[in-house]
Amino acid sequence: MSDELRPRSIRSKKLSTIARHGRLRRSNPFVTVAKVLAASLAVLLVSGASVAAIATYDVAASVQDGVPLANEAESAEFEIDAIPGGVNLLVVGSDSRKGQDASFGPVDSTGDLNDVTMLLHISEDHTNASVISFPRDMYVPIPECPDPAGGTFDSMDSQKINTTLTYGGLACTVLTVEKLTGLSIPYAAEVQFSGVMAMSTAVGGVPVCVAEDIEDEYTNTYLPAGMHTLEGLEALQFLRTRHGVGDGSDLTRISNQQVFLSSLVRTVKSASTLSDPIKVYSLAKAVTANMNLSTSLNDVSTLASIAVALKDIDLSKVVFAQVPTGLVEGGVIPSQPDFDDLFAAVAADDSLQLAAAPTAEDPTAEDPAAAPDPSAETDPAATQAPDPAATPPAAVLSDSVKGQTAGDVTCSAGRSLEDQ
Repeated sequence: MSDELRPRSIRSKKLSTIARHGRLRRSNPFVTVAKVLAASLAVLLVSGASVAAIATYDVAASVQDGVPLANEAESAEFEIDAIPGGVNLLVVGSDSRKGQDASFGPVDSTGDLNDVTMLLHISEDHTNASVISFPRDMYVPIPECPDPAGGTFDSMDSQKINTTLTYGGLACTVLTVEKLTGLSIPYAAEVQFSGVMAMSTAVGGVPVCVAEDIEDEYTNTYLPAGMHTLEGLEALQFLRTRHGVGDGSDLTRISNQQVFLSSLVRTVKSASTLSDPIKVYSLAKAVTANMNLSTSLNDVSTLASIAVALKDIDLSKVVFAQVPTGLVEGGVIPSQPDFDDLFAAVAADDSLQLAAAPTAEDPTAEDPAAAPDPSAETDPAATQAPDPAATPPAAVLSDSVKGQTAGDVTCSAGRSLEDQ
């Protein structure tokens, strides 16, 4: 997400703000009841506590109208088991100030740019997953995109990927990433500032390690070296900071975001979260109330089935990766053949293995989210040696692909004001 509140210039006539109008959909009581029942079952499945059922109507009622994609999957009504097959889900973080707190600046201070673009891939056999980040300043071809007001926008040979949300909405960003990677992406979600804040608060805060002091006057982020549990505005600003980490570039900001997101995964998968019905409910509400979802994803049962597919994947098999890029004037471009090799491995459902060790790793850092639950029972099956024939092949990526696994406890490389 953008780190500065100053206005940005928006691209030409094609990128001008489009007034959107439509009719309010009539409420269907049978669909409403179905969503309530699906939500109740999904929350109960995860939390195992009957008190969660009291809150599920609020979760179901908070689901907003979905955004249609060009090639999306059908909604999985009433499905509370793991979603069958693999999943490709694009998550974009918008820097729009629409509907956000006034402290982030006026509504027209920025365009509706996707300054965070991440692809979640879950393998067909649910043994591995990856979260792949695309730098906001990466030049890519943009295909012909549907105009939400009717008609289509022309294709473009080379524009920064973060302009696609302004150009043609969430559907255009999905089409662009599909063209870029060769993958079909049937699910998508757009999250704004409030969504990030709500999710971090829902789990009771996300613990992060800071190796050197982070100082950023643009996002008002000042964190001394050490462990911090961040939620709400603090968590959001940690994700937004660019000047306060690494070399001040968007590429090192992605590394900083991976520190946070890997810890978030560990926190969500921890017993302290899954055994707490209030946290489970709050997390579900944070998603449905604060995200703009594709119509294929805009259903509590579909969200639950994807979550169940992720639930049992080992943390070492959840890989956060940044696409390999090379510098050009004004931004970056995909670095070949490493870029195509990465997505060939994703398409083949290979378990990704990073060649380069994660940066700013601190093996002595105590991560509360990674601590084992002493009250948890040991699963005898978990101690058995894996069957080599049942283990999917691992694709060792080029060292140009930076990242870490969800099991790696890493620290953010801070940057002081003196170095900026």
